[in-house]
Amino acid sequence: MRRLGHILSLDDFERAAARHLPRPVFAYVSGAVEDNLALRDNRAAYDEIAFVPRVLVDVSQRSMAASLFGRRYAAPFGIAPMGVAALSAYRGDLVLARAAREASIPMVMSGSSLIRLEDVAKENPAAWFQAYLPGEPARIAALIDRVAAAGFGTLMITVDVAVLPSRENNVRAGFTLPLRPSLRLAWDGISHPRWLFGTALATLARHGMPHFENSFAERGAPILARSIERDFSKRDHLSWTHLEQIRKLWKGTLVVKGILSAEDARIARESGVEGIVVSNHGGRQLESSVAPLRVLPAIAQAAGGMTVMIDSGIRRGTHVLKALALGAHFVFVGRPFNYAASVAGRAGVDHAIALLKTEVDRDMALLGITSLAELGPQCLARLPSAARTT
Repeated sequence: MRRLGHILSLDDFERAAARHLPRPVFAYVSGAVEDNLALRDNRAAYDEIAFVPRVLVDVSQRSMAASLFGRRYAAPFGIAPMGVAALSAYRGDLVLARAAREASIPMVMSGSSLIRLEDVAKENPAAWFQAYLPGEPARIAALIDRVAAAGFGTLMITVDVAVLPSRENNVRAGFTLPLRPSLRLAWDGISHPRWLFGTALATLARHGMPHFENSFAERGAPILARSIERDFSKRDHLSWTHLEQIRKLWKGTLVVKGILSAEDARIARESGVEGIVVSNHGGRQLESSVAPLRVLPAIAQAAGGMTVMIDSGIRRGTHVLKALALGAHFVFVGRPFNYAASVAGRAGVDHAIALLKTEVDRDMALLGITSLAELGPQCLARLPSAARTT
């Protein structure tokens, strides 16, 4: 942990990861689509809101503990699902699962993981599983059976992936799925020896060629297979009918991720979903999609008694509190924890969690609140356009 003393914020981890990771891998994690408009606006939306703090409030007994689906957590944030995390960090999903378990925060493993979902469930029995639905109904049922058999209690369905997006930055940086061996890719690895030996070669030596382990009930294709794109692109016919099928099959808590419309939130509630994540996939799907924070109040109103969560663009404790004040019950953070795992493994993720916890705790004190239940629109002010930063 001493060598992480220069890491003072989650953004510092991104800068460190840019040095540590080969350019193609970093581009995959950090980039979004087309001109990165949605990615930038996710952060800008938080900068347009200011706090109205109260003073001379006894905040010595403040607590950031939060409840979600009947479980008490130490903080109001969790680790969002991130695909192929084991490509940027050695056994990345397991590192994230262990850190979340010890910190008492939720962790969601991605359906596009390179590590078996059963292995993650063993490391963290309270982890959630996020699925990209297979295109065939029979495969949907089989995948749900597998997730249930592994012991997961919460299933998150990501619904904003009807077709593959235009991630031009990946192409320009030399990243593709499937991975295509080339002299450029080889040089990118050789020029980043700590990643090459600590992640890539260590994975090959100890676990063999990575596969997409959890896209279906059976093992998916290896990361070099040409069939990957076909497996990931058969979703444009999926509809609310398929979600209703899942609701009948899945006996645990069901969450839908990728909601940006109040009407869709209403449909999800009427479909029997327990929770939604207001998300534009970190700006990685539809370019110019609205920042989740901008539509959060309307969605929270339409949600009724359904649990509302949010991700995309959250990097500070102030962001966490702003989202909660505008109607979210919980927030999820993705890329920074991926960067932390890549730079320093478990110690990095522990440090990232501690940084965000410290910020939330400090910000609550300075805002003049002792519990998250005190947050609301009265704590916020909209900045005039001339005062906004981007």
